[in-house]
Amino acid sequence: MNESDLLAAAKRGDENAFGRLVAPYRRELQTHAYRMLGSAADAEDALQDALLGAWRGLARFEGRSSLRSWLYTITTNASLKAIRRRPKRVLPIDYGPPADPHERQDQPLLESVWIEPSPDEQLFVEDDAANPEAHYEERESVELAFIAVLQHLPARQRAVLILRDVLGFSARETAEVLETTPTSIDSALQRAHKTVEKRLPERSQQTALRSLGDAELRKLVDGYMAAWESADVSAIAAMLADDATLAMPPWYEWYSGRDAIAAFLARFPLSGGARRFVPTRANGQPAAAHYAWDADAEAFLPHAIHVLGLEGNGIRDIMIFRTPEAFDRFGLPERIEAGG
Repeated sequence: MNESDLLAAAKRGDENAFGRLVAPYRRELQTHAYRMLGSAADAEDALQDALLGAWRGLARFEGRSSLRSWLYTITTNASLKAIRRRPKRVLPIDYGPPADPHERQDQPLLESVWIEPSPDEQLFVEDDAANPEAHYEERESVELAFIAVLQHLPARQRAVLILRDVLGFSARETAEVLETTPTSIDSALQRAHKTVEKRLPERSQQTALRSLGDAELRKLVDGYMAAWESADVSAIAAMLADDATLAMPPWYEWYSGRDAIAAFLARFPLSGGARRFVPTRANGQPAAAHYAWDADAEAFLPHAIHVLGLEGNGIRDIMIFRTPEAFDRFGLPERIEAGG
């Protein structure tokens, strides 16, 4: 059955046909919600709300726009509704000044205020043709720095920038999604550009990865994981840029500079028990899954996802997400046995 046949069947109440109808768009819609919300879990919830709304409102779809545009309209509105219900998500670097590495951390902030990483497998559409009207390439538009900048935009500006610069919608199409005029869309986009230009790093992670090359990237990530497993603070410090940063949400403290990071690692994270690492990918960036030894389980259990930001042939920032519940989303093992 082609899309027209599936649409007709779905309008007659065939839920299976509706599932097949929207299946080709699910991943890109979830990525759209993730850009809007900064949280993979929130994006999943928003997408479920959007698809439920699409199913209930399918009879009203008259085909004046493409099915894809209609689904983006519903998903955008579901994301805007979610934004109104909860606080803005940020990274610790946007939350306050850097901390003293010699002081103990306060209690973590457990409220849903932190941006969350998302596995590459949930963000990219295979063989997805690049839209020539888009300003950002697909992988650039999910980097942690870009997601963080988006959260600083007012919700409708955020939607405008994503629709126009990431997805390549025209001003007219974007105006239809947000029920406004092309003139107001152009105005909102100009304001959004000013914020993005101030906050976004000049060099994207994709540019850094291309300049480094696959072999050097593997060497860097392998060296990083090995240094953590052996608690080698000096080796980690040697990989860092002079002005590198390290943060560990849900703790709000973060550390700036190679010396401060080394002092913090030596005093706290690397002063504890054994650990194991598994390479992965998050937000189009190299990442590593961190397992900590649990004596009761007699195994290494999920502890954190490390996402690395690169600069030249070194590490510009380390974001350690202390969210073991995210391991399942990344398709990572539930445990690593003692001999693993």
